Amino acid sequence: MEKIAHPSVGRSAFFGVLDKNLRRLESRLGVTLAIRGDQLLIDGQPDKVAFARQYFDKIRELEEKGHALRAEDFHIALDLLETGSDRALAEYAPSEPLSLSRKCVNPKSLNQQEYIQAIKNFDLVFGIGPAGTGKTYLAMAMALSFLQTKLVQRIILTRPAVEAGEKLGFLPGDLTQKINPYLRPLYDALFDLSRFDQAQRLIERGIIEIAPLAFMRGRTLNSAFIIVDEAQNTTREQMKMILTRAGQDSKLVVTADITQIDLPEPRRSGVLHALKILSSLKEIAFVQFDERDVVRHPLVQKIIKAYEKAEAKSA
Repeated sequence: MEKIAHPSVGRSAFFGVLDKNLRRLESRLGVTLAIRGDQLLIDGQPDKVAFARQYFDKIRELEEKGHALRAEDFHIALDLLETGSDRALAEYAPSEPLSLSRKCVNPKSLNQQEYIQAIKNFDLVFGIGPAGTGKTYLAMAMALSFLQTKLVQRIILTRPAVEAGEKLGFLPGDLTQKINPYLRPLYDALFDLSRFDQAQRLIERGIIEIAPLAFMRGRTLNSAFIIVDEAQNTTREQMKMILTRAGQDSKLVVTADITQIDLPEPRRSGVLHALKILSSLKEIAFVQFDERDVVRHPLVQKIIKAYEKAEAKSA
């Protein structure tokens, strides 16, 4: 065991943000961290202490360059260091937040940052990864940002109506009431990012449309930001259909968790087929998320790891 004192550039921003990150950084770095005055104490195995010291040296360099580091920047910088790319870390600069009507949204991991950049730079983006990694939430934030800056004229939110192990066909109500349970996650993200009354007005005016995937057939969606959520549950025919709906000046973001396919024949998932046949097209971006990107309860990361381990054994 080794303990060192790590001098910093001052109590202000560095320690203010570090205070909020202490427990999570301890878990990721495998060391014990403590703040004493204007010093950071690192305690642990020599190799892990050395890595942690290198990491905080890089963080200090970023702050000395004048970057106003936020909590998420600490974790993105660690992602970069873990990839072994010192140059990428040296060139790293915190991204500008997405300022929406209700809140500001920042990427909280390297993959989330790459996802946002991909949506800005590509007309078709696939976001693939486990639950809780921000695939749908960030896509919704980008859609609202594009609408706010008039880069698109409307937002189309869609997902396949496939039950996750439960049969909902005998629920009472009309078609709208029957399909609402499938679309609820899209509404949740929308209302969390924008004021309820504002979102309702946009929905009533048709500027934001939330509908099952089957309703997209035969349409051409111009100047639209289209989000296809839960795309792992599309058939091959449905995936081809929605990918060919995008018109002029449109963005299409496809989100999927390929570990949770609810189709009777999972191997015929439309998103698996699309990933196979479209991966060579340079005009399409593919962003892969993992458990490090999970932004829900910290226990969710451990649950995902446990399931991945169990599935690897059974395979």
